[in-house]
Amino acid sequence: AMPMKMPFGPDWFRKINWNIPNAVMSIVPGFENLATSLMKQTIKNNGVASIAELRELSQEAEVRFIACQMTVELFGFDQSEFIDGIEYAGAAKFFEFAGEADISLYM
Repeated sequence: AMPMKMPFGPDWFRKINWNIPNAVMSIVPGFENLATSLMKQTIKNNGVASIAELRELSQEAEVRFIACQMTVELFGFDQSEFIDGIEYAGAAKFFEFAGEADISLYM
């Protein structure tokens, strides 16, 4: 189950820990869109930068974005679907330089 708090409504409603079972999430039409909307509203309510803002700041700071080549191919993505400046590499290639970097995030 995924605990979910509502980003709107009275305090008592916002504090309820909605444990929604995965089975429910997978069969309810539109649940993914609802969850995305709730997450975006929670981010906004807490003054956290949006994904687009964080990406822009990272690009300005010349952060390297590296997509897993195998995952891109596995899920049938085309490189044209990604933002400009993405590098593509396998995990082995990533780990070659990740050990030498000051900070590395592997997701």
